[in-house]
Amino acid sequence: QVQLVESGGGLVQAGGSLRLSCAASGSGFSINAMGWYRQTPGKQRELVATITSVGSTNYADSVKARFTISRDNAKNTVYLQMNSLKPEDTAVYYCNADTLQRVRILYWGQGTQVTVSS
Repeated sequence: QVQLVESGGGLVQAGGSLRLSCAASGSGFSINAMGWYRQTPGKQRELVATITSVGSTNYADSVKARFTISRDNAKNTVYLQMNSLKPEDTAVYYCNADTLQRVRILYWGQGTQVTVSS
């Protein structure tokens, strides 16, 4: 069993910055890709950014040049640095981890609220 714990959400004014963290804990697993997704009420969860175990990244067009995903493999932690935040970035942000524990299992965190005021 793997647990993902997110932190770093909160309220920020437009143009501000936040840094989200997501730490994976458990035993007997390895992590392939990790990612951040977000969801607003009434909408589907959408991709924000992903990063592979060797550091290859992928971003949604809406966050390119503003958000940066990174990871510390030694700590099983993924980060999302969010700069130049906009009110439309307001959402619950979820991290996920594509793990291998004999079989491939995708885990999700509990979510952290990010609110950007105008």
